[in-house]
Amino acid sequence: MKISVLILNYNVSYFLDLCLISVKAASKYHDVEIIVVDNASSDDSIAMLKTKHPEIKLIENSENSGYPKGNNIGFKAVTGDWLLVLNPDVIVPEDLFNQLLSKNYIHNQGITGCYLIDGCGQFLPESKRLTPTPWVAITKILGLYVLFPKNQWFNQYYAMDIPKNEDGDVDILVGAFMWMKTSLYEQLDGFDENCFMYADDIDLSYRSKMSGMQNKYLANIKVLHFKGESTSRNQIYIKRFNEAMRYFYNKHFKKSYIFGSFMFVISYLFSIKKAFEKPIKTKQTNQFYIFPENKKLTEVLEKKLGKKILPLNNLNLRFESQTCIIFDQSQLTFKTILEHMQQWSGRNITFRIIPQNRSYIIGSDSKNGKGEVVNF
Repeated sequence: MKISVLILNYNVSYFLDLCLISVKAASKYHDVEIIVVDNASSDDSIAMLKTKHPEIKLIENSENSGYPKGNNIGFKAVTGDWLLVLNPDVIVPEDLFNQLLSKNYIHNQGITGCYLIDGCGQFLPESKRLTPTPWVAITKILGLYVLFPKNQWFNQYYAMDIPKNEDGDVDILVGAFMWMKTSLYEQLDGFDENCFMYADDIDLSYRSKMSGMQNKYLANIKVLHFKGESTSRNQIYIKRFNEAMRYFYNKHFKKSYIFGSFMFVISYLFSIKKAFEKPIKTKQTNQFYIFPENKKLTEVLEKKLGKKILPLNNLNLRFESQTCIIFDQSQLTFKTILEHMQQWSGRNITFRIIPQNRSYIIGSDSKNGKGEVVNF
C-alpha cells in the first residue's frame, strides 16, 4: 500500500531537513513517496533538498502562493493510496506508518490527527478541537476553557472532554499533521484556496465532517511540532488571521449583518491576542548535558558553545536549575527522543537535537516563538 507524504516548505531549511530525516526513518518498511513543495523560499531550502534529499519529488513555486494552494499544487503529484499532509517543522517517530496502518478504521473514516508536542515536550492542545462556532470562539478568546475545563459549555474549543491520552472523535485537526485516504482529499477538492492560511485546516476538517466522515484523534502517536517557524506574528498576521476566520464563518454559518459584525470583532481580538503573544521566557541555562555520552562530539560542542557539557548517564536525575539536554540522534531513535522529551517536560529543561550526519544543533524553547539553529 503506497503512502504519499506532502510537505509545504517556506524558509525553514534546517527544520525541513530534520523532518525529512525522520520521515525517511519511518518509511523504511513501507512504500512511501515524499513530495516537497517549496513556496519560493529565500533561504537555502532548494539547495539543501537537491544536495541532501535528491530522491524526493520537489516542486519549486515561483511565488509564495499560500498554504492551501501550495498543498493543492503538490497533491497533483500524489500517487499513493494514503496521504499525510505534514508541516516542515515536524518530527515523526519511526513506527508512525506502522501505527497508522494498523488501526481498524471505520468505513466513514475522515481525517486523522495525533498527539502533538512542542519543542519543550509539552502537549499541544490544538491536537484535538471541536468546531469553532461563535460561542466556542468566545470561550477561547476569554480563556473560559481554562477557568472551567470540565464544563461542557466552556471546554469545546480544545475538545477537553476527550483526555489527551485517549483516542476520540473530534471535529477539527491541525494542518501540521493530517492523515487521510487520498480519495478523501480529492473528494473534498483539497484545501480551500480562498483561505491564505490559519483557517485552512479548520475548513478542511469541517468539510470532512459535514460530508459524513468521522475525524479521529489518536493519542498513542506522538509527534513533535516545533511551531512558529513558517509564520511571523506581526500586522500581516493579524490581517490574514482576521480575514481567514471571517471567511470560514461566512462560508459555513448563516450570514447576517449582526453575526458578521460580531465575528469580525471576535476574530480581530483573537488575532491581536495571538499576534502579541510573547514566547515564554526561560531562565538562563546553567547546565548542559549530552545524551547519550559522546566524548568526541562533546569536545566539538564545548568549543563552539563555550560551555561545559556533561554526559547524561542517570535518566532519573532531578534538575534544580535551568538545564539543556542535547540529544545525539546518531545513537537514538526519534521515538526515544520524543519519549524522553515528554518524560522530562516541565522540569526546568530545554532540548536540542543533533541529527545524524549533520553539523548543526536544532530546537525550540517556546511553542509560539522561533526555534534556534547553531552550526558547528
